[in-house]
Amino acid sequence: MSEPIERLVDLTDPGLNRLYNMPVEAARAVVDRGDPSEIRRIDGSFALVARSGKRVRMARSIDRPLRYFIAKRHTPAARVSGPCLVVADRISTIHDFLRSVELDDQFQPSYTRMVPAHYLLEIQLLGCPDPNPSYTRFFTPRRDALPTDLDEIGGRYIGALAEEIGKWLRRVRGTEPIGVPFSGGVDSGAVFLVTYHVMRRLGMNPGRLKAFTLSLGDGPDLRQARAFLEPLGLSLFLEPIEADPASVDLGEVIRVIEDYKPLDVQCAAMALALLRGIRERYPEWRYLIDGDGGDENLKDYPIEENKELTVRSVLNNLMLYQEGWGVDSIKHSLTYSGGQSRSSTRTYSPARLLGFDGFSPFTLPNVIEVAEGIPFIALTQYDVPRLYALKGEIVSRGVRAVTGWEMPVFEKRRFQHGALGSDAFHRHFAQPDAHYRRLFQSLWA
Repeated sequence: MSEPIERLVDLTDPGLNRLYNMPVEAARAVVDRGDPSEIRRIDGSFALVARSGKRVRMARSIDRPLRYFIAKRHTPAARVSGPCLVVADRISTIHDFLRSVELDDQFQPSYTRMVPAHYLLEIQLLGCPDPNPSYTRFFTPRRDALPTDLDEIGGRYIGALAEEIGKWLRRVRGTEPIGVPFSGGVDSGAVFLVTYHVMRRLGMNPGRLKAFTLSLGDGPDLRQARAFLEPLGLSLFLEPIEADPASVDLGEVIRVIEDYKPLDVQCAAMALALLRGIRERYPEWRYLIDGDGGDENLKDYPIEENKELTVRSVLNNLMLYQEGWGVDSIKHSLTYSGGQSRSSTRTYSPARLLGFDGFSPFTLPNVIEVAEGIPFIALTQYDVPRLYALKGEIVSRGVRAVTGWEMPVFEKRRFQHGALGSDAFHRHFAQPDAHYRRLFQSLWA
C-alpha cells in the first residue's frame, strides 16, 4: 500500500521581501509560530511561507501577491502518493512547475488560491480530501481612533507616510535614481513632495528624483502634472513619457496581471506603457515609488460606479477597499481575494516584468492604520460629496504640516482616463466585461 507523503514547493523569491526589523528567516519563523500579534510586528513588505510537518502557514502584506495550488502525486512504482503544495506569486509560475513534473493535467487557474492580505493562512497537507485553510487576521486597525481635527489627521497620515518613505530611502543606494509615476493627482503628488522633503532631510541629493508622466496623446495628466509642479518651482523634475495608444495590447496586459477586471486591466495597461517607456529610455533604472493605495485608504472611489456599494457599506466595513468584503463573505473570491488585496497585481506585475523595484508606501499597515482611524462617519455624516472632498483636505493639510509645501489639489481622475483622451480611451478599452474574461480564459486554453 502506498504511503501518503507531502511536499511543499516554495517558488517565491525571498529577496523580494523588504523587511526593516528582522531578516527573512526570522520573519519566516514568526509566521511559523502563528502568533498574529508577532506577525503584525514584522515591519515592511513581505510574502512568507513556513512549514512544520504537515502544517503550512502563509502570510503577506497587501502589495505582494502569494498564490498556492495543491496537486496530487501518485507514482505506483515508487509507492509515492500525497499532496504537493506549490506556492508562487503568479498563476503561470505554478502552471509551469506542474508541467515540468507532469502534473499539469490537474491544473485549472480557478483552482489556484490567493492568500488574502493581512491574514495568517494555515493549511494541513493531509491528502484527499484537502481540508479548507483557516484564516486568522493579524492586522486589525482600530477604527475612529483619531479626533475630527483635519489638521491633526493630515499630520498623522502624511507623517506616517514620511516615516515609511524614510525607511525605504535608507535602503536605496546613495547614487541610485528614484522615479515617481506622476500624474499630479493627490496621491502621486503627495508621494513626490514627501519623498523630495525626506531626501533633503536625510542629506540626500534630490537631483536623483524624477517625476515620470505618461502621455498617450491628448490626455489631461501631462497638463495637470505641469500645473502641479510649476507653482512650486519643481518643474525641472518632470519627465514626460510618450507612447502610442495603438501599442496597448489588452491580451498582453491580461497575461501580465493574470486578471480580467476591466478597471484593473486598464490601469495596468497604463502602468505597462509608462514603465516600458522608462525602461527603453533608462535601461539601468531600478527604483520606483508610487501612490498606489491612497484611494483605498481615504475611500476615494466613485461609489455610484459600483452597484454593489453604498456610502454606508463603504464607511461601515473595515478596510473594504483594501480587502473587499472579507474572507467570511460569500462574495469573497478564493482565487483572487478582494479589493486591493486582489488588484495590487496591476502595480506589482508590470514592475516585476520590466525589472523595477517598486514601492507603494500607502499600502503599508502603519499608514493604513492611521487612515482607518479617521472618523469618516463623523466627518461626512454619510454625505458622498463630503467624502469625496475629504481626501484632498486631509492630504494637502498633512503635506503642509510635514513638508511646508502648499500642495495643489485637482479633481480625481483614474490613471487610464488621464493618460489619453476620452475618444482614444473608448476606442481602445470600451469593451464589454465578457471580452476581458475571454482574453483571460484564452491564456489557458
